[in-house]
Amino acid sequence: MTFNIILVIAIVALVVYGLMRAGVFSKDAKAMVAEGDDFLADNAKRDEVTQTASGLQYEVLTEGEGDAHPAATDTVLVHYHGTLLNGSVFDSSVKRGEPISFPLNRVIPGWTEGVQLMTKGAKYKFFIPARLAYGNQRVGSIPGGSLLVFEVELLDIQ
Repeated sequence: MTFNIILVIAIVALVVYGLMRAGVFSKDAKAMVAEGDDFLADNAKRDEVTQTASGLQYEVLTEGEGDAHPAATDTVLVHYHGTLLNGSVFDSSVKRGEPISFPLNRVIPGWTEGVQLMTKGAKYKFFIPARLAYGNQRVGSIPGGSLLVFEVELLDIQ
């Protein structure tokens, strides 16, 4: 009898844990998008923030050098630090201590658009709405509908 109770408790705990990992108890994507939209509306009022026609917002942290901007078809070398709106880090080449190189047209649309605004040596902070990121789809530890915040430094255009 006691063994059966312990077994049931263990199974329930595993089910709850699995549901939590799947994001069942977190905000739904619609609520996340609304939260991101509210943030962007307030953020757009800041003088240092620029918003593009697509809805991407950015802040120039460090000006770059020269006037060469990468094209969407270029490969770039960057350092970045990505967080959710609540500040939790979901990915960071800075924390890994190693920049990353990738074709600019192989990343989320917010990155493709934003990095093309930069010149070598520039560091920008991007505020990327869900529609320019992963939409309503959950990706790893990123809940569906999430606004993403990235600090990106363009080290080189290859």
